[in-house]
Amino acid sequence: MKKLLSYFFLSVTLFSFSQQKLWKGYFSYNEITDVCISPSKVHSSTKNSVFNKDVSTNILTTFTSVNDVKPDEITAVFQTSNKYTLVGNKNGLIIIIKPDGTTLNKVDIISEVQVSANSKRINDFYEFNGKVYVSTQYGITVIKLSNFEIEVSFYIGNTGENIDVLQTTILNGEIYAVTRNQGIKKATLSNPFLYNFSQWSVFNSSNWLSIVTFNNQLAAMNTDGYTYRFLGNTPQQFSNQVASGLKLRTDNTYLTISNQWQILVYNQSFALVSIVYQIPNFPDSFTCAITKNDKLYIGTKKSGLFETTVVNPTVFTNISPNGPIEDYAFKVTKTSNDLWLTHGAYDRTYDPNYKFQGISIFNKNNGWGKIPTTELQGAVSLAAVAQNPRNLNEVFVASGHSGMLKFTNKANAFLYNQTNFLESVGWAPGYISVRINGMKYDKDGNLWLTNALVNKGIKVLKSNNTWQSFDLSTIVQSPEYVQYGNIDIDKNSTKWVATYGRGVIAFNEKYNNKYIVINQEESNLPSNDVRCVAVDNRNQLWIGTFTGLRILNSVDRFISESELTTTNIVIQEGDLAQELFYQQVIQDIKVDGSNNKWVSIADAGVFQVSPNGQTTLRRFTKDNSPLPSNNVLDIEIDEVSGEVFFATDKGLVSFLGTSTKGDDDLQNVYAYPNPVRPGYSGTVKISGLMDKVNLKITDIEGNLVFETTSSGGTVEWDTTAFGKYKVASGVYMVFVTSSDAAETTVKKIMVIR
Repeated sequence: MKKLLSYFFLSVTLFSFSQQKLWKGYFSYNEITDVCISPSKVHSSTKNSVFNKDVSTNILTTFTSVNDVKPDEITAVFQTSNKYTLVGNKNGLIIIIKPDGTTLNKVDIISEVQVSANSKRINDFYEFNGKVYVSTQYGITVIKLSNFEIEVSFYIGNTGENIDVLQTTILNGEIYAVTRNQGIKKATLSNPFLYNFSQWSVFNSSNWLSIVTFNNQLAAMNTDGYTYRFLGNTPQQFSNQVASGLKLRTDNTYLTISNQWQILVYNQSFALVSIVYQIPNFPDSFTCAITKNDKLYIGTKKSGLFETTVVNPTVFTNISPNGPIEDYAFKVTKTSNDLWLTHGAYDRTYDPNYKFQGISIFNKNNGWGKIPTTELQGAVSLAAVAQNPRNLNEVFVASGHSGMLKFTNKANAFLYNQTNFLESVGWAPGYISVRINGMKYDKDGNLWLTNALVNKGIKVLKSNNTWQSFDLSTIVQSPEYVQYGNIDIDKNSTKWVATYGRGVIAFNEKYNNKYIVINQEESNLPSNDVRCVAVDNRNQLWIGTFTGLRILNSVDRFISESELTTTNIVIQEGDLAQELFYQQVIQDIKVDGSNNKWVSIADAGVFQVSPNGQTTLRRFTKDNSPLPSNNVLDIEIDEVSGEVFFATDKGLVSFLGTSTKGDDDLQNVYAYPNPVRPGYSGTVKISGLMDKVNLKITDIEGNLVFETTSSGGTVEWDTTAFGKYKVASGVYMVFVTSSDAAETTVKKIMVIR
């Protein structure tokens, strides 16, 4: 990946975390990585978030990128005695969540520990006498609780080399460390030379996974499937044999043994109290477990965190916050009432990964729900979603391998495949792969889609429920080898189809099945690997490729011309002229209600640029915004609210934008917040507007304080008089007039200082 050109950074308006109210997080809390306890709470983590439950109030609190918890990949979570939450990561980052909820990123291990970057994983935390002993992939790092600074690091391999330390504990003045392949090491805690590997001895040379201090004894889990307690130096087996051991945890009342397929709980006499083999109705494996107040908390790989009783654990309650199925957000689509999120995947060439995963659906009234895998007719690699505009109860979901699903009222899935209108690749006898990717409804209620790797690559499900296919073999070389990206449709009903390796295919059946190919050789594309296309509100076609951006200045040219040439956008920064998104991998482009373009760049976040691309309005990255990842796979815009959704490989977030689609009339104009109360520092939004209305705001005496022409359906007012000073308390009149002066409306805004 080439570095983004410097002019991007010069023109970007950086996001301030003080404006986090502009963001929402839609994270999953199902893939549990660790669990721990504090006096009043149970704390748990996923790869991308942390949450806790107050055991007395049952209040759930979440920590995600929206409130500054932006992990690499969470591997351990721990609550200190002074109520700080430590969040360990795969790359060595430690995120500290303070008691007031603010956060601090400790990068000391990343920046100061002199070992390879891929050997800094945090495995576990252990607190003793004002210090936290951090078990890591390279050894042990000691952090002082008083200021969270690193005091010392121990490299305790047999010859002083780095060694993977899985867990530590302290008993009778000695520190014990379970290592990946050199047994249990121990040393005298008061020894001032513990940084010297020669001061550590082998306590037991067998293969161990975990160690804790329980009832004034050492208990350790062995790779042989048994857990042992040590009587002096002698291990005594006491547990059942269970394969796939994970970790030991204790609340000092019970010892919990976590294995992939069993959770065992022992009392202080090392007698078995209970055993859990499976959580009813959740056929899932376990990841961790711990007890507190006679309750047992069990983390699962895909189903969340469960609470049950230590004794007779028969009733299980899922206590994870509500969220989507998983954080990997592949395609996101806003339908009339819901947000649909698919979790499939494919590679650069659109080959599917055969991922079998359900569909997550968010409703603002009911929260998250899902269509489980059992209701998908076996379809895998689910991607694009399209709602039938003439029957809002019908939603179609593309599969990169199995065809296309039709849902009625979010259920009753019907699969279109090679047995009913769609076509499979013809690679080998008996091999079936029906690859549907791009889907788009036209203004006549017909659903257009691409069927990859076959001659008849463009298909349409008409509004009368009949099918038609169009042969591309006369216009595209070897269509049986062509993979397709997304599809967009302009006002003339021309279909614009992104392809891998063939540029853009433009097609319109209303003009005698006319085709035009826009490619690198003849049309000035920087690459024939076109990742996305988007028709904007001024009938320009924006083309995102693997190596840059191109614009077709008018889609109307398709009607009268036989060849189409694209142009780049040149930005002038001082004396330097640069091409917009030069040689960047453009993953998605979406057009908002003000005709601004939202562009995601592979591993570089998201840009919002002006309608002509000359001005960068915003740039969001993981560093300057709540984006959990710079790898934004898909963008979606709610035309009614202006909310912009970013689907990433580490979760779904949204930015509460104001660029909404213009209404057809002025019947639904409203202002919010209204009234504007003391202390409010944001802007007032006037929404429900037609495009290009004239909007004036005056005080009650008729003095003009603001005037603009709308672009889209929403206008913002910063409650100042033309940006000079904050207006005083009072009632302000909003006068709205359509561009042809045929419609007018008046609204009032109350400002209270």
